Amino acid sequence: MDERVKNAGLAYDRAIFNGDSSGLAAADSGLDAVEADLAVARGRLIHARFLEGADEDPRELALFERAAELYAVAGNLRGEAEALFWIGIFHQLVRRDNDAAVPAFERSRDLATRADDPLTLSYSLRHLGIAEHAAGRLAAARERLAESTRLRREIGLMGGVAANLVGLIYIAAAEGRRTDALALADEAEAIAEAADARAILRQVHEAREAL
Repeated sequence: MDERVKNAGLAYDRAIFNGDSSGLAAADSGLDAVEADLAVARGRLIHARFLEGADEDPRELALFERAAELYAVAGNLRGEAEALFWIGIFHQLVRRDNDAAVPAFERSRDLATRADDPLTLSYSLRHLGIAEHAAGRLAAARERLAESTRLRREIGLMGGVAANLVGLIYIAAAEGRRTDALALADEAEAIAEAADARAILRQVHEAREAL
């Protein structure tokens, strides 16, 4: 059992048997944190099912929004940044609505920066780059993906580096930089193979074929 749930039980016992209710507020806050963590985890599972071909599940957005609300009340910038990122993902990938996704990604980026959370920051920047690419703003897309890639290299998220390089391949191709695109494909392939990132490796091969 999660320690925060245990603490809530102990706070209840002290209040009922010892007349000491001083721990109830802290126990409530702990359970809010548990609820937020569970909401993000459950929402991610629902999203994984969507990526495997399931229909949109309205619970997904509700879970991420509830988590963001709870994290905000608790002042948990890192948690709120992650929940906002997933709200953006829902709008971008499930609803195909970048207009709704971008504000969530931007807020996530800002909070992740304040929380010194390079992982969430790298994800928010990546998907802001995807939105810029979809809008035809190639220079801005390249800038966002390049910054996300730098962060991912620093924290050792090499599969994520390869994933970003796939996006940069398509951007280079769209800008007429075929030599750069081929070099990026070579780098992405080597990184994906070393990281055993098989799904990303397939994406690299698709990008290379498109060249």
